[in-house]
Amino acid sequence: MCSHYTALKKQEQLEKYFGARGIPLPPKSDMWPGYLGPLIRRPPEHDAGDEAVPEREAVVGRWGMIAPSTPPEKLAKAEKIAPFNSKSETAHKIWTFRLAWQHGRRCIIPAEAIFEPDWRPVYEQRGEHPVPTRFARADGAPLGIAGLWDRHRDAAGQWQVSYTMLTINADDDPLFKHYHQAGKEKRMVVILPEGAYEDWLTAPVADTRDFLLPYPAERLVAEPQPK
Repeated sequence: MCSHYTALKKQEQLEKYFGARGIPLPPKSDMWPGYLGPLIRRPPEHDAGDEAVPEREAVVGRWGMIAPSTPPEKLAKAEKIAPFNSKSETAHKIWTFRLAWQHGRRCIIPAEAIFEPDWRPVYEQRGEHPVPTRFARADGAPLGIAGLWDRHRDAAGQWQVSYTMLTINADDDPLFKHYHQAGKEKRMVVILPEGAYEDWLTAPVADTRDFLLPYPAERLVAEPQPK
């Protein structure tokens, strides 16, 4: 599962590719679990009838979901184990993600690239290490990764946003089946086609699984990264 990605570095890309604006991007674009990153969502106030509310908004959240009912005294522990990926097959019933799934709190995580480890050198040559591999769109456009978001109160009682990436099985995917450790289930994040962005954010909850599909392998480029 993805534990490292590159967020967008330029604010104008949020508007150009995702139709969202309004926030300064966090200073770090090299994203690891627990970091603050941008996400695109439908504003919670959208259905209140206010015409001034946009269809989409960009907000900053913590990568790693924290359940909304987490009490202040358990926040420190929750932050250490906050899941940054969620299996789409079980997200609807796991405590951390259940409310986000039930209430359709879906988001798009804009990324230049994601990283996965290539373990083949480990098994083919003893003493080798997994090779970090960068996955990006072949056409140079950013990735729009399907995710869930929710909010919780911090120790001061203020609302904070957190998010997770949704994943699907990749055992038979022509590209991602070659990554991760041998003998373990292969997983991949859900990369949305651009034409599905609006529907992903607005579709009824019952239609959520219709979007959880593998991205065409031929439209991605996998590049081993130097140590």
